[in-house]
Amino acid sequence: MSAPALSGPVGYGRVLAVPEFRAVFAAHVLSMLGVIVSEIALSVLVYDLTGSPLLSALTFALGFLPYLVGGTLLAGVGDRYPARRVLVVCDLVCAGCVAAMAVPGTGIGVLLGLRCALAVVSPVFAGTRMATLSDILGGGDLFVLGRSLLRIVAQSALLVGYGLGGLLLAVLAPRHALLITVAGFLASAALLRLGTRHRPARARIRERGGTRQLLADRRIRLLLLLFWIPAMFAVVPEALAAPYADALGAGSPGLGLLMCALPVGTVAGELYAGARLGPAARERIALPLVCLTLLPYLGYALHPSLTVSLLLLLLAGAGSAYTLGLDQWFVRAVPEELRGRAMTVLSAGLMTIQGVGMALAGVAAETVGVRATVAAAGVVGAVSCCALAAAARRAVRPES
Repeated sequence: MSAPALSGPVGYGRVLAVPEFRAVFAAHVLSMLGVIVSEIALSVLVYDLTGSPLLSALTFALGFLPYLVGGTLLAGVGDRYPARRVLVVCDLVCAGCVAAMAVPGTGIGVLLGLRCALAVVSPVFAGTRMATLSDILGGGDLFVLGRSLLRIVAQSALLVGYGLGGLLLAVLAPRHALLITVAGFLASAALLRLGTRHRPARARIRERGGTRQLLADRRIRLLLLLFWIPAMFAVVPEALAAPYADALGAGSPGLGLLMCALPVGTVAGELYAGARLGPAARERIALPLVCLTLLPYLGYALHPSLTVSLLLLLLAGAGSAYTLGLDQWFVRAVPEELRGRAMTVLSAGLMTIQGVGMALAGVAAETVGVRATVAAAGVVGAVSCCALAAAARRAVRPES
């Protein structure tokens, strides 16, 4: 893939002017809100049925763990079959799983099993959708901005979705709220079926060892690690937000602010980089931002107030704008016939590594405390990111 021809800002308006992308974008909004509402509703439903906080929390944890299974066993699906068909089938499977959850009398074991099924399908859907963006928008700057918009939707959905889910559960029973999620998945399937055109499968034959082929390429390995490693450390404050808010005496309002600060910073950083910087500038700042994005966490060692803590999280979130530069290198490095597999592996690995990061944060906080854990994540994470950036500068940047 050749380097982008554009050197100045393209802007998100150019991306939204593409009709097929608008269909993908609208479907993404519906499915993201549906997933978040279903997570809240299912968690409440499980707690109502069992009275067990552990089982209620497990419904959230099950959203991370099966990603590795889906990303490993089903990574090639997006390349072996026409992308539109894969996306529509994934949406229909998700709608069917959530509809089964809403059936009165469904047992706890079945509910948790259906939650796992959703998580297995999710990386296939996410990877295929991202590969489809390169078909719709090309492999240049429009693709980078399109992927950025979908990430912004995901972060914004966290802010809006949890509030919306809480409001829905104030007026609806959990099983009825799940039916709204079913409608969201069905609407997403309809948008993708009617709003995007049919394209043949990328892989002409059902290759074996496609994932090994990807990981054998040093550039692709480094880029995957550059996506994964910062994310593993970045989730530490989120994982420990509840005990940290308690230590600050900030209560539930403080907890809500702490949970929102990182996504708000992420959205602001991506919007600025996407709207105001050109492709060359975004690639130029990618590796420096990778090295800097976790450094604000060191401020936790100084026992900051709630206000200062929020500023640190906003700053760290804004640093995640490095992903726009990485996106361009990644789509350029991956062969077209393996693009769906590569995006699925990227998505599955990202969710899995964040789950691991949250678990390790909890273990460390039990030993050294919350503030020390977040500060240590900043130190270890920054050192790791600098080492990866140095390797990537030699292996990836020359190609740009």
